[in-house]
Amino acid sequence: MRVYLDEDIASTLLARLLRRAGHDVVVPADLGLGGEPDAVVLRNAIREDRVLLSRNYRDFENLHLLVLEAQGRHRGILVERFDDDPKHNMTPMEIVRAVGNIEASGISLVNEYQILNQWQ
Repeated sequence: MRVYLDEDIASTLLARLLRRAGHDVVVPADLGLGGEPDAVVLRNAIREDRVLLSRNYRDFENLHLLVLEAQGRHRGILVERFDDDPKHNMTPMEIVRAVGNIEASGISLVNEYQILNQWQ
């Protein structure tokens, strides 16, 4: 899977684990886009034809709905629901496993917004 990691979830460990699992991963810093607003992040994921992976579920859910309303298209948005209670949060390995489970399911992610936590 071609993945664009949003800054709020990007870590060296997660990027390395995803790459080791066979995914093609890009982070905003790779493109000189660190610190850009969410709309710019999604626009670049669309341009790169990549599934966006983020923890910022509220903003990206709204951007997802905006793209659909405008009859646009995106490759897919995957979000980890991050909680103030760390025991509810996913580890990098759990995120990689969930991405693999989604990929193995064969479902199309085009114009989809999926919560990763339910794919563990």
